[in-house]
Amino acid sequence: MTTIPPNAPHTEATQPHRKEIAQATSDIVSPKDTYRRFCAQTASLPLFSRDWWLDAAVGRHGWDVALVKKGSEVLAAMPYVIRSRYGMKIVTQPALTPILGPWLLPTGGRQAAQLSNDKEVMQALIDQLPRFDHFAQTWHPGVRNWQPFFWNGFRQTTYYTFVLQELTDVDKMWAGFEGKTRRAITKAQKQHQLQVRSDVPLDVLLDLNRKTFARQGLSPPYSDDFVRRLDAACRERDCSKLFCAIDPDGAAVAACYIVWDEDSAYGLISGTDPAYRGSEANSLCVWESLLHAAGVTRQYNFCGSMIEPFEGYLRGFGGKHVPYFHISKTPSRLLTLRQGLLSLAGKH
Repeated sequence: MTTIPPNAPHTEATQPHRKEIAQATSDIVSPKDTYRRFCAQTASLPLFSRDWWLDAAVGRHGWDVALVKKGSEVLAAMPYVIRSRYGMKIVTQPALTPILGPWLLPTGGRQAAQLSNDKEVMQALIDQLPRFDHFAQTWHPGVRNWQPFFWNGFRQTTYYTFVLQELTDVDKMWAGFEGKTRRAITKAQKQHQLQVRSDVPLDVLLDLNRKTFARQGLSPPYSDDFVRRLDAACRERDCSKLFCAIDPDGAAVAACYIVWDEDSAYGLISGTDPAYRGSEANSLCVWESLLHAAGVTRQYNFCGSMIEPFEGYLRGFGGKHVPYFHISKTPSRLLTLRQGLLSLAGKH
């Protein structure tokens, strides 16, 4: 944990210089314990950065955090997960955790002051990262300045998602859908007579999710038990819900699962029985999830894929096309060589 002396003014005229940021050796409380208290007190912290989410995903000892403080105030935090593969250390984020990365206390004021603050606190975060052979994190769309990481040898790839930024006016939201999306939802309701329920077991979602991956010749990149742990942690805090489309014969056709915090809901898992792909059941489930999200949070992040057909499907719900950053660095020459060879192989 890094601290800025309590008496150091944090204003536009005198931003904390890097020389003034020193490692705190007298703190009795560990950075992680400090961060746990911070999570309990800070509603603006994204869901996936909260301690209980990380505990559920990788265990209490499976993650750590870089922390910058000024007195008792947290100025910046960056949780991360460390994995070992073939003797190499990978700093990353858990499965089903679409965003992680740094959180910075908003400073306000003029842009020059904000950028100066970003540089100082981000450098302090970088200095606290453990030695690694590869670093890869996907950041929250709200973090728009990654330049201090560039100066430290990191790279950036821009990803895109769709975000419905205002959910309160349901009629306006429906009108913002593309015509094909509205027709798909109506088809599921009227032609196929599907009903959406939330009282089905989680295993129904897991089965549908496996079928979706299997149709592509893949397996889910997470276990059923992993999803159950996350679900149990979310249900304890009343911040998740499952939506499952059921046909008149009682068959589960499609399902989606969302989680949310005070700022946003996130589409996390979905699945459709391939035998019912023409029923448009998934669109109906998403619509019902949007109606629910409108009552519990401010916006809806589709956690959009960079896969072209999926992008076209999500585009139909009328969300804003929002960029966000994937940040990486590979000091390991062996891993760099391997990545280069894989890239060349993919071009042939």
